[in-house]
Amino acid sequence: MTEAQVKIIFHGGAESVTGSNFLLAKTGTRPNWFLIDCGLFQGSKVCDDENRKPFAYDVKSIDALFVTHAHLDHIGRIPKLVRDGFTGPIYSTAPTKEMAELSLVDSLGVMTKESKRDGSEVFYSLEDVKQAISKWQTVDYHEPIKIDDFTIVFRDAGHILGSAMVEFQFEGRKIVFTGDLGNSPAPLLQPTEKLTDTNYLIMESVYGDRNHEQREFRAEKLEKIIEQTMARKGTLMIPAFSIERTQEILYEIENLMEASRIPLVPVFLDSPLAIGITKIYKKYDRYFNHEVKYIIATGDGIFKFPQLQMTKTTDESKAIANFSQRKIIIAGSGMSNGGRIIHHEKNYLPDPQNTLLLVGYQPFGCLGRILQDGAPEVKILGQTVPVRAQIETISGYSAHKDSDGLLDFVADTADSLEKVFVTMGEPKASLFLVQRIRENLEVSAESPEPGEEKILFSLEEK
Repeated sequence: MTEAQVKIIFHGGAESVTGSNFLLAKTGTRPNWFLIDCGLFQGSKVCDDENRKPFAYDVKSIDALFVTHAHLDHIGRIPKLVRDGFTGPIYSTAPTKEMAELSLVDSLGVMTKESKRDGSEVFYSLEDVKQAISKWQTVDYHEPIKIDDFTIVFRDAGHILGSAMVEFQFEGRKIVFTGDLGNSPAPLLQPTEKLTDTNYLIMESVYGDRNHEQREFRAEKLEKIIEQTMARKGTLMIPAFSIERTQEILYEIENLMEASRIPLVPVFLDSPLAIGITKIYKKYDRYFNHEVKYIIATGDGIFKFPQLQMTKTTDESKAIANFSQRKIIIAGSGMSNGGRIIHHEKNYLPDPQNTLLLVGYQPFGCLGRILQDGAPEVKILGQTVPVRAQIETISGYSAHKDSDGLLDFVADTADSLEKVFVTMGEPKASLFLVQRIRENLEVSAESPEPGEEKILFSLEEK
């Protein structure tokens, strides 16, 4: 008889919002090594350097990679993993695979431009992306995957299209990696699936220490910001993540215009990636909630209204400046750390008639966070830009659960929980949520450190 252990090593996403990368290992005579996510560290130059480092584990020993969703902080280093020798299968839902391919190619383009500008290393190639996609298998929610003695299923996380929690069933125990959890009810998606019999939970905590404003107020606040900006004859800039946030904002603007609640001004979706992602959203409308499915079934389409202009080319993007000042520009990236939005910010931030509306989480160190914190001037593309535009934030559009939502999620399965590992948040947010779980639910919880190894349980092998 030999003793085997089941353990987790926190290679990314510990004491950090980004860089999700967890290793679930079973030791013993028949070992298994599973990766959950392999994402980019984002937010500062330090993070860029971290992405280029060798992996802290033998990538050739990994049996399989499970991907929770298609945001870059969960998928961005997958081509590097393949380049470094990973040969196993990659599993996700179908929308995640399709969106991941677009995002990885787009990210490569951004890295290539940065490399030409500052000499930084491009750590994967287009061939690496193609190799990764060739290994990628898709499964539906609740469709079991069998690998040795493990059964793995995806459960609906309600975060973005196709997002999933990864549940590992082994020796009568359930270990769940949440990925990011949706801010349910969401405008487009089904609510986050409830868990009731989980033993070990590895969960996100982006908003672990604060709550969003009431959901019913977010459309009202969006309406008010649009009305006020247009009344000043200004331009509204919205740095939006290409996946989910862009589609939600488009859906809300379309509804407000159809109800004659806001002026019928031009709306520019200025992001080739977001345009491609929106097409995938249309393709997989079966993932939407009942209300949106009903709207589609009754013949009233979504993401299609007369004021919407999709600007794919660079020339089309530059031509936006020729339109009247009264307009709405939605462009990536959501954290203003690249993409076309920084060109618009450079042009429009100096004018007090204009507004910059932040609708997503802004990690410490990124340009979006610097603007959110009230900087009087910022550096964009090597130029000092005075900030005179109005800076607004709507947290209700976050695709993440807030502190109360996260606590309620844990409460549903509190009776079966043996341990909760609070990850994917800034240390302050993670530790606050740890304390809430301990005090309110009397469940053992902790926030692991980067690289820390935690043994879940041991068992005897014949």
